[in-house]
Amino acid sequence: MANSDTIRNHASKLSSFLGLQRSTIGVLAMVVLVGMGERMAERFLPIYMLALGGGALAIGLLQAIDNFLSALYSFPGGYLSDRIGTKKSLLIFNLVAMGGFALVLLIPTWQAVLVGAVFFISWSAISLPATMSLIYKVLPQNKRTMGVSMHSLVRRIPMALGPLVGGLFISIWGERDGVRVAFGAAFFMAAVALIMQQRLIEADDALEANSGDTYELTPEKNPLKLLKLMNPSMKKLLITDILIRFCEQIPYAFVVIWSMKIIAKPVTALQFGALTTIEMATAVIVYIPVAYLADRSNKKPYVAITFVFFTLFPLVLLYSRSFEMLIVAFILRGLKEFGEPTRKALIMDLSPDSCRAGMFGLYYLIRDVVVAFAALGGAFLWQISPQTNLITAFVFGIIGTLGFWIFGRDIDPAHR
Repeated sequence: MANSDTIRNHASKLSSFLGLQRSTIGVLAMVVLVGMGERMAERFLPIYMLALGGGALAIGLLQAIDNFLSALYSFPGGYLSDRIGTKKSLLIFNLVAMGGFALVLLIPTWQAVLVGAVFFISWSAISLPATMSLIYKVLPQNKRTMGVSMHSLVRRIPMALGPLVGGLFISIWGERDGVRVAFGAAFFMAAVALIMQQRLIEADDALEANSGDTYELTPEKNPLKLLKLMNPSMKKLLITDILIRFCEQIPYAFVVIWSMKIIAKPVTALQFGALTTIEMATAVIVYIPVAYLADRSNKKPYVAITFVFFTLFPLVLLYSRSFEMLIVAFILRGLKEFGEPTRKALIMDLSPDSCRAGMFGLYYLIRDVVVAFAALGGAFLWQISPQTNLITAFVFGIIGTLGFWIFGRDIDPAHR
C-alpha cells in the first residue's frame, strides 16, 4: 500500500512538473492521434497521386496548396477559437480533417486528393492557435512554457512514427491500396482523438477558472483591425522572426541536395535519414530543461539563443563536407528548437487577453505569407551557386538575431 502511495505521489509530482492536467492530456492525445494520421498518409501523397494518374503539375499544386493554406489557416483558426471557445473549435477542426480523410479514402482519384487536402493537410496550422490558447487557459503562469514545450515534444512522435507506419502499409498493400489503408487508419484515429478531447478537455469557463483568468473575449474577424491591437514588442518579434525564417527557408529544400550531391564526400540516403534522426533527438532533449528555466526567468535570452542556432546552421553546413561534419551541423539544426516553445509562449504573453488565439493566428498568418517567398528566392540563389544560397541565409540570420537582441522586448513578469 505504501509503495502504491509512493508511486502515485511521484506520478503526481511528475505530472505537475510537466504541466500535465486533464485538459492538456486531452489536447496532447489529439496531437498524437490526428498527427499520426496526417503524417503517415500525407507524406506519401505524391506517390499515391502518381499511381492514380496525376502528373508533376498535380503534385506541385498539392505542395502549393499545403504552403498556402498553412499560412492562411492560422488566423481563422485563432478567430474561431476566440469566437466559440477552444473545445468547440477543436471539435470542428477534427471533423473537418476527418471529412478530408474520408473523401480521399472513398474517391480514389488524384482530383479528390487535391480537394481532400484542403480539409486535412493544414490541420496543424489551423488547430495551433486554439491549442496554445488552451494551454494558457488551463496552466498557471509558471507552467505555460513547459506546457508549450510538451506540445512541441509530443508533436515529434507522429513526425517520427507516422512515415514509418505509412511506409509499412505501402510495403504490404502497394502504393494505391496502402495509402488508402493509411487514410482509413487516419480517419479512425481522428475519431478516437475527437472522443478523447471532448471527454477530457474542460469547457472554456472551467479552463479560465483553473488559470485564474477572467475576461471578456472580443474576437475580431478583420485582421487589419486586429493588427492595430498588436503590441509593439510583438511587432518587433515578428519582424525579426521573419528574418530568421528567411535564414531557415532559403536553404531548406536544398539541404538534402548539398548533403547527397554537392559535397566532396556525399552521404547516402540512409546516412541522411540518420542525420534527421540526430536533429530530432537533439530537439527532444532540450525541450524540457529549457522550458523549466524559461518559466522562471525572462524569455528573451532563450529566444535570442535560438536565433543564434538558426543563424549558425547554414554557415556550419557550408563547411560540412563529410558525414562527421554534417553530424555537427544537424545537431545545431536540432538546437534551433532550444527556445522555439519559449518564442510561442512569448507571443501568447504579448497577446491581448481578450483575443489571444486570434492574435497568435494573425502573427503566423503574416509571418508565413511573407516567408513563403524565401523558398522561391532560395532557388534563384542556388542557381547562382550553393555557396551564395548558404551565405545569404547566414546574413539574414545575423540581421534577425542582432535586431531581436537590440530591439526585442520581454514582458514584465509581474504582468504575465
